Amino acid sequence: MSAHPRVAGYLSQALSHEMSVVQQYLTQACLSERWGLGEEAAYFRREAGEELQHAGQIISHMLGLGLVANATQLAPVRPGRTLGEMLLLDRQLELDAVLLYDEALRFSQRFRDEASGQLFAALLADEQAHLGELDRMLAALPEKEKRHG
Repeated sequence: MSAHPRVAGYLSQALSHEMSVVQQYLTQACLSERWGLGEEAAYFRREAGEELQHAGQIISHMLGLGLVANATQLAPVRPGRTLGEMLLLDRQLELDAVLLYDEALRFSQRFRDEASGQLFAALLADEQAHLGELDRMLAALPEKEKRHG
């Protein structure tokens, strides 16, 4: 099965995004450890693992379509200077993923690419859950910790 060029583009964007987020979360895990925030460090490591699983799903799908998987446009890491800033930056990354996967899903459905649509729908649901989790964490932070340094 061959991929529509636009679906191939969405898959490449998705892989680059997921690998960028893995970098971000791992950096934040290390920073959190340095700051003595063990629970938060564990959270960021778990998130990095989930995003790495997403990348694996995307790579597997790309290979099934005969595409070479290449994350070519990694975003620079923006770790944040406080826990609140970290969570706000991560919220934006998750929101970007939700928008990307929603658009990719709608396109895949329009062109009746069921397999890609299923992948994008699953990724979309996961990213929406991540967004909800970040919103809950931000709501639980004291107001002073939400401000950008």
